[in-house]
Amino acid sequence: MQSLLGRAILAVGRLDGIAQTLPSADLFVSMYVRREAVLSSQIEGTQSTLEDLLAAEIESPRPRRQGPRRDVDEVVNYVRAMNYGLRRLNELPLSLRLIREIHGELMKGVRGGNRNPGNFRRDQNYIAPDGARDIRDATFVPPPLPQMRASLDNFERWLHAEDEIPDLVRVGLAHAQFETIHPFLDGSGRVGRLLITVLLVHRNVLHRPLLYLSVYLRRNRAEYYDRLMAVRDSGDWEGWTRFFLRGVAETAEEATDTVRAILALREGHIRAIQDDGLGMNAMRLHDVLLEQPYLTVSMAAERLGITFVTANKLIERFTELDMLFEITGRRRNRVFSYAPYLALFEEPPSGDESPVQGTEAV
Repeated sequence: MQSLLGRAILAVGRLDGIAQTLPSADLFVSMYVRREAVLSSQIEGTQSTLEDLLAAEIESPRPRRQGPRRDVDEVVNYVRAMNYGLRRLNELPLSLRLIREIHGELMKGVRGGNRNPGNFRRDQNYIAPDGARDIRDATFVPPPLPQMRASLDNFERWLHAEDEIPDLVRVGLAHAQFETIHPFLDGSGRVGRLLITVLLVHRNVLHRPLLYLSVYLRRNRAEYYDRLMAVRDSGDWEGWTRFFLRGVAETAEEATDTVRAILALREGHIRAIQDDGLGMNAMRLHDVLLEQPYLTVSMAAERLGITFVTANKLIERFTELDMLFEITGRRRNRVFSYAPYLALFEEPPSGDESPVQGTEAV
C-alpha cells in the first residue's frame, strides 16, 4: 500500500508541476473535462464520443427533442456540471448542498431528469440487471432512507475531518462510500466520479483539474464494480484502495505524457505559423482551437473579431499546413477539426467490454 501511495503521490505531483508550465492552462482543462464527461457517461452505457460532443457544441441553438434524449445531451450536461462544481468551490464549501446542486446541473433536461434532480432520493432504490422484476433480483440495494440520511451527514463531516489519512486515500474512500450510499434516484455514479476531481481540487492536491479517473475506470470496468461490491460485502477497503491508487498513478502518468505532447504540438504549430508569416490573428486562432477544436469560419470570425473573408483565408491556410481538416465535405457551413490536437486525447478501445452495472430502479 505504501508503495502504491508513493507512486501515486509522485505521479500527481509531476502532473501538477507540469500543469503550471502550460501557457493557458484553462484552455487545456476544457478538453480534459470533455473527455471525462464522455468516458464517465460511457461507463453508464451511453454511446456518444468526444467528436459527438464537440459537434453538438457548435450546433445552432434549437429546442431539445421530445421523447428519448440523445446520449450527447447527457455528456453536455456532465461538462456543465463539472464546470459548475469547480466554479462553485470558490463560493461554497464542499458540502451536501453543493453535491445536490451539481446533480441538478447533471440531470437537467435529460434521461432521469424527472427523478427529482438536485434532491436526495425519498424512495428506496436498487440496482438490478435489465429485465429484473423487483428488488428481490437486485445486485445491490443502497441503504434505506433513515440510514442514507445519517450516512450522508457523516460523509459530509468526514470530508472536512483533520486526521492522518493521506489525501489520495481519502478521495478514494469517499468515492466508494458515496457510491454505496447512492443518494440519488439517477446519476449517483456520474456524480461520484465527478466528485473525485472536485475533491482533489478542494484538498489542494491539484491546482488545476487535470486528473480524471474515468479513463482508468472504464478500462477496468468489471474490476471497478467488483472492488466496490467487495467493500460492501466483506469490507475489503484495502483491495479497493489499492485499485484506486493504482488508477491515480496510471492516470496521472498518462495525463503528464499528454500535457508534454500538447506542449510539443503547440510549439511546433506556433513555429509553423511564425515561419509562414501569418501574423497575430493566426496566433489567436490557434489559441481558440485549443479550447474549441471544432469550429466554423463564422465562429472563428466572431471569436477573433475579424471579417468572414479574413477568417476564411486564415482557416484555408491552416488546412494547407495540415493543422485543420474539413470534416463535412460541404461547400457551406463547413466544420473544421483541429485533428492533430484531438488525436492526443483519443482513448484506445477498452479491453473490458463488460456491461454496465445494471439498471437503477425504485
